[in-house]
Amino acid sequence: MKDPNVSSGEPAAQPSSQSGLADVRPPVVRLRLWLETGDGMFFGSGRGMLLEAVARTGSLKKAAESLGMSYRAAWGKMRRTEKVLGVQLIEQAGSRKGGHRLTPAGRLLMEKFGQWFDAVENSAVEKAREIFPWACLSFAEARRAGFAPAPREDDESEGDPES
Repeated sequence: MKDPNVSSGEPAAQPSSQSGLADVRPPVVRLRLWLETGDGMFFGSGRGMLLEAVARTGSLKKAAESLGMSYRAAWGKMRRTEKVLGVQLIEQAGSRKGGHRLTPAGRLLMEKFGQWFDAVENSAVEKAREIFPWACLSFAEARRAGFAPAPREDDESEGDPES
């Protein structure tokens, strides 16, 4: 029997109308990626989205609200990640009411995780298009085409150790 994980290098067969597969709207490739150590999970898409929201809003509270989570949950996630890494990712910006900003380490981790995620997603979409008989879309392509819902921080909580 042919191993389904090994590509022959040939394009996937196109679905026939008789199979019922031809009428499927292009599927969207969705990924859940995270990094962990022996101390547990320390960074994934949700943490990346939280750092992006802090950078955008200048506030951990506003970042949490924009992602539909409590300030306490956002604070706890950041503290757990900082504890595992041994570096601070966010810091207060000025006075106590001045909000938060990313530290250089926080910005670097956010950017590097984003680069890794994009590379893995691009590879997964390319492989899906090679294997399946549909024009599979990346999440960003699906959003532009109006096929996918907005990403949510809690999307990854089901079956993901980051929650």
